[in-house]
Amino acid sequence: EIFSSRFFKFFRWEVLRFFLSNLRWWLEEYRFDGFRFDGVTSMLYHHHGIGTGFSGGYDAYFGLHVDEDSLVYLMLSNHMLHTVYPDCITIAEDVSGMPALCCPVAQGGTGFDYRLAMAVPDKWIQILKELKDEDWNIGNIVFTLVNRRYSEKCIAYAESHDQALVGDKTLAFWLMDAEMYSNMSVLRPLTPVIDRGIQLHKMLRLICHALGGEGYLNFMGNEFGHPEWLDFPRQGNNESFAYARRQFNLADDHNLRYRFLCTFDRDMNRLEEKFGWLAAPPAYVSTKHEEDKIIAFERANLLFIFNFHAVKSYTDYRVGVELPGKYPL
Repeated sequence: EIFSSRFFKFFRWEVLRFFLSNLRWWLEEYRFDGFRFDGVTSMLYHHHGIGTGFSGGYDAYFGLHVDEDSLVYLMLSNHMLHTVYPDCITIAEDVSGMPALCCPVAQGGTGFDYRLAMAVPDKWIQILKELKDEDWNIGNIVFTLVNRRYSEKCIAYAESHDQALVGDKTLAFWLMDAEMYSNMSVLRPLTPVIDRGIQLHKMLRLICHALGGEGYLNFMGNEFGHPEWLDFPRQGNNESFAYARRQFNLADDHNLRYRFLCTFDRDMNRLEEKFGWLAAPPAYVSTKHEEDKIIAFERANLLFIFNFHAVKSYTDYRVGVELPGKYPL
């Protein structure tokens, strides 16, 4: 057992019939518009990805350690879903980077539409846990955001649902911690911790949205920096429902600064709808300046410039652009 999950014998017709009919049932009965296939890495390999580092060499992806029965099931699932329901979207949760995972089955691929860019939220948490602001590695941040195979569509996200569960912290909590309980009111002076936290929360989401992939994922409540964890009733908390909720009232309260994060998230998505950078080709990154902590890139005829320096701001900062011309703010 791994994470108390069962392994299925996909070479048996009864198992294949059960899973394929299960997919179709959810689409027809509940009008689902797609599926996220969880734990795909565990399915793809007999070693289930345990104790294995995937560095990109093709010998890690092709050989006797690949579970061909599971791979064929995933191909059948995508073929069936996209044939019967052409508008259906399928997303693979895979950390290994299996080649052709998001190529059509007709081209020899597994047939998924998107792969989750799982390294991105892990990178932000690592940075916030381990590094001071002045020690952020700009080149490594950019590499993590753009590290995907050409034409393989990825879903970028700044934080995962796991970070909202009890025992961990959301991005907002890592950035602002206990001050979220005392200094998020607009009736109190803006403290350096809250000011830094709100601005970085916005910047991390925007750079993920614009540079990290071809889709963007937000987990419920993270758009306004929900301050607390999520905990479902269980034996360890005496079956309590106290934290089995999201406090949307925080974003609606005009006396709290949570609404600023929520408004930014709304405007960020509206801006993408207007210019369509998620559907545009990958960004052209022109600047990764370690000392100045500047990242600049172009995508969808837009120029994005991020200043991650802890104490410096710049005027008349020069960056190279691929497309000449004037860029209005």
